Amino acid sequence: MNLQFQNQIPAEFSDTSKVWIYQSSRLFTMSEALEIEATLEQFVASWKSHGEEVKGYGNLFFGQFIILMADETATGVSGCSTDSSVRIVKEIEQQYTVQLFERQTLAFVVKDKIQLLPLSQLNYAAENEFIKADTLYFNNTVLTKKELLQNWIIPINNSWLSKRIAFPALS
Repeated sequence: MNLQFQNQIPAEFSDTSKVWIYQSSRLFTMSEALEIEATLEQFVASWKSHGEEVKGYGNLFFGQFIILMADETATGVSGCSTDSSVRIVKEIEQQYTVQLFERQTLAFVVKDKIQLLPLSQLNYAAENEFIKADTLYFNNTVLTKKELLQNWIIPINNSWLSKRIAFPALS
């Protein structure tokens, strides 16, 4: 699985640009993905904050992650503009019957595929070696463009999860 996404992130956006990641409860079909990308493109083209255009970006990654980004060096993002972005994501959620706001399910790369695991099952998955300390994890807690580029897809042992999972001792 090719996990290179960095070249799709706008280079001209500030490293401090705000990032929001919404993980879908399932992989979107190709036709759904194309529709969602068009919806995101339309939203970003008309995204406003107090009447000013937001320098925004939106895309679907790996058929399962919606990423929205706002470069606030041009226009600050207000509560209303954030609400409008949440509204569009909720519309996508309803239209495609998926969950995009559920934070208790985490995504990993296992056997070259994105696998979702409930937070409550992580220790079981580690005990049975479904996931290991070096398994790649989608760290959807990143908040800026710089963090997205450097810390979105990282090994579990480099993430906040490393303190929550008891991996079996190597023999």
